[in-house]
Amino acid sequence: MKKFLSKLGQPLFHFFFAVSSAVVGAIVVSWPLLLLFTLLEKTYQTVNLTVGQVMSNYNQLLLYLVWPGQTKLQMSNLPTSASAAAHFADAKNLFILAELVFLLCLALSSYFRNYKKPLKLTQTQALLLMLLPIVVMPFALTDFDSFFRVFHTFFFRNDNWLFDPATDPVINVLTEGFFASCFAVGGAIYELYLARFLLKKRKHPIAEYIKIPS
Repeated sequence: MKKFLSKLGQPLFHFFFAVSSAVVGAIVVSWPLLLLFTLLEKTYQTVNLTVGQVMSNYNQLLLYLVWPGQTKLQMSNLPTSASAAAHFADAKNLFILAELVFLLCLALSSYFRNYKKPLKLTQTQALLLMLLPIVVMPFALTDFDSFFRVFHTFFFRNDNWLFDPATDPVINVLTEGFFASCFAVGGAIYELYLARFLLKKRKHPIAEYIKIPS
């Protein structure tokens, strides 16, 4: 039983580490991505703000979403309806959970690497875990809008995420292209985390019995 739990626990550990790393990485990269899309799509004109004001408002939103001590969302130039605020509160809970899982996995990985045995993942297990997002990739690439809807239906129990641009102009800045890029970055981080286990060289079974003469 102990051996079974060990075999099951280590793949689960790496799965949660990969997912939480993907979320945290996507959050970090979202800032330069939004700046890029704001400049390319000129969305700042849609909300009648400067690029600097758009990014300042996003800083306020991002701080609210990722920092537990920030309990109230207040963007200086972009009003937020009650339903949008409720959705951001739900998203904040998921982001904080991802951050906690990431920090816990990071601490456990360091502990086992330094004081125990490193938490391993076989190449077969890594490959199987890598196939999970590949299954939905064609759907996400061909029809991101539908994928986005399915994603929100799965993680949220209400339709508060359906923003009205008239009451929540922030949605004019957080465009489909921006969200698609964030998902792509997260997917890439997830895959790269697991891909490193495929690159490890296996020692041939008879190698330890063969001595190369000097």
